[in-house]
Amino acid sequence: MGLAQYSVIAVEGDWGVLHDGNLSSGYATKEAAFESAAAAASLAIRQGHEVHVSVPAREALTQRAK
Repeated sequence: MGLAQYSVIAVEGDWGVLHDGNLSSGYATKEAAFESAAAAASLAIRQGHEVHVSVPAREALTQRAK
Protein backbone atom coordinates (compact mmCIF):
# COMPACT_ATOMS: atom_id res chain seq x y z
CA MET A 1 0.00 0.00 0.00
CA GLY A 2 0.99 3.62 -0.34
CA LEU A 3 1.54 6.63 1.83
CA ALA A 4 -1.31 9.04 2.56
CA GLN A 5 -0.13 12.47 3.74
CA TYR A 6 -2.45 15.16 5.09
CA SER A 7 -1.16 18.64 5.91
CA VAL A 8 -3.23 21.24 7.71
CA ILE A 9 -2.19 24.63 6.32
CA ALA A 10 -3.15 28.28 6.72
CA VAL A 11 -5.00 29.60 3.65
CA GLU A 12 -5.77 33.33 3.45
CA GLY A 13 -6.93 33.65 7.07
CA ASP A 14 -8.71 30.28 7.05
CA TRP A 15 -7.44 26.74 7.24
CA GLY A 16 -7.19 23.97 4.68
CA VAL A 17 -6.08 20.37 4.23
CA LEU A 18 -3.56 19.50 1.52
CA HIS A 19 -3.65 15.90 0.26
CA ASP A 20 -2.21 14.54 -3.01
CA GLY A 21 -1.82 18.06 -4.37
CA ASN A 22 -5.48 18.87 -3.74
CA LEU A 23 -6.51 21.56 -1.28
CA SER A 24 -9.75 21.44 0.69
CA SER A 25 -10.07 24.86 2.28
CA GLY A 26 -12.56 27.06 4.07
CA TYR A 27 -12.24 25.61 7.57
CA ALA A 28 -12.79 28.32 10.18
CA THR A 29 -10.43 26.74 12.70
CA LYS A 30 -7.31 24.64 12.64
CA GLU A 31 -9.14 22.07 14.76
CA ALA A 32 -11.90 21.71 12.17
CA ALA A 33 -9.33 21.17 9.43
CA PHE A 34 -7.58 18.58 11.61
CA GLU A 35 -10.84 16.71 12.24
CA SER A 36 -11.43 16.52 8.49
CA ALA A 37 -7.89 15.27 7.89
CA ALA A 38 -8.22 12.72 10.71
CA ALA A 39 -11.45 11.33 9.24
CA ALA A 40 -9.81 10.91 5.84
CA ALA A 41 -6.71 9.42 7.46
CA SER A 42 -8.86 6.89 9.30
CA LEU A 43 -10.25 5.63 6.00
CA ALA A 44 -6.73 5.43 4.53
CA ILE A 45 -5.60 3.35 7.52
CA ARG A 46 -8.48 0.92 6.98
CA GLN A 47 -7.35 0.61 3.37
CA GLY A 48 -3.86 -0.37 4.56
CA HIS A 49 -1.94 2.83 3.83
CA GLU A 50 0.78 4.37 5.95
CA VAL A 51 -0.55 7.73 7.17
CA HIS A 52 1.14 11.01 8.09
CA VAL A 53 -0.84 13.99 9.42
CA SER A 54 0.88 17.31 10.08
CA VAL A 55 -0.49 20.40 11.82
CA PRO A 56 1.54 23.60 12.25
CA ALA A 57 2.15 25.28 15.57
CA ARG A 58 0.25 28.46 16.42
CA GLU A 59 3.22 30.58 15.28
CA ALA A 60 2.75 29.44 11.66
CA LEU A 61 -0.40 31.50 11.13
CA THR A 62 1.05 34.47 13.00
CA GLN A 63 4.16 34.45 10.81
CA ARG A 64 2.10 34.28 7.59
CA ALA A 65 0.08 37.31 8.64
CA LYS A 66 3.21 39.50 8.92
